Amino acid sequence: MVNPSKRIERLLVLTMTAMLMVALWASAAAAQVSFKEDVFPIIEIRCLECHQSGGEGYEASGLDMSNYEGLMKGTKSGPMITPGNAVDSNLLAVIDRRTSAEIWMPHNTKQLSKCERQAFRFWVLQGAQDN
Repeated sequence: MVNPSKRIERLLVLTMTAMLMVALWASAAAAQVSFKEDVFPIIEIRCLECHQSGGEGYEASGLDMSNYEGLMKGTKSGPMITPGNAVDSNLLAVIDRRTSAEIWMPHNTKQLSKCERQAFRFWVLQGAQDN
């Protein structure tokens, strides 16, 4: 039988750990994400080969990711970013692979890392600013 004081101690440790995890997540989410410093470097490495003038992705969709204005303009079908709303932002849907496989991004290659996707997500949630 476990000593009641040990149970309380374990419960306190678990509670404190959970509170710390929530605090760390909240502080990470509150950190300002910069388009120029955090998001665009990912785009340069993982997206620009296809999504700039002359690229296969640009020709197919009309999405030009070579600058903020092009990204915010979106595709021939409409916007890719809904500032402040990660659920309705089509870009997040395709990089999170919440769509049909034919439009997962990037095509025919490894999915963006969780950290890369989180940078996009936090940027969108913070209003998708040109900062």
